[in-house]
Amino acid sequence: MPHPLSASLAAPAPEAVANASDPLHPLLQKARASAAAQGLAHAGGVAPREAWQLVQEGAALLIDVRSGEERKFVGQVPGSLHVAWASGTALTRNPRFARELEAKARKDQPLLLLCRSGKRSVLAAEAAAKAGFTQAYNVLEGFEGELDALQQRGRQDGWRYHGLPWIQD
Repeated sequence: MPHPLSASLAAPAPEAVANASDPLHPLLQKARASAAAQGLAHAGGVAPREAWQLVQEGAALLIDVRSGEERKFVGQVPGSLHVAWASGTALTRNPRFARELEAKARKDQPLLLLCRSGKRSVLAAEAAAKAGFTQAYNVLEGFEGELDALQQRGRQDGWRYHGLPWIQD
């Protein structure tokens, strides 16, 4: 049974999300400019709150690149699409990542890639850019955030830390 909040918090349908003919959202313009200045191999990074704003405005698709197990047991963002970058406890790279991404999104759509801490999603954004996705952005901090001094996540940054919508099976 779906979480009672999931319908009200769901992201817009993929076909309703911006494309290359739409003007680029100012938050994405800022991320692109920063990425260009840093020489990044993807479109740039977006903070969690900005990412949720973009999703709610229909300006970008949120793609969760964590494993299915992470989504199930740790939680997920309502309405996010899933394309695993890696799977299993060894986090074995998904050789079909670009093909699976292409099946869910257009290459010209702004894509916000989310992982646990923002590290795998950088690799996924770089791979997406290499595969021809022109607007692949990393969601900074990820879903759980970085480890703190006690080796725990979610206590200093990340999607959940910022109080953004999420559900759990």
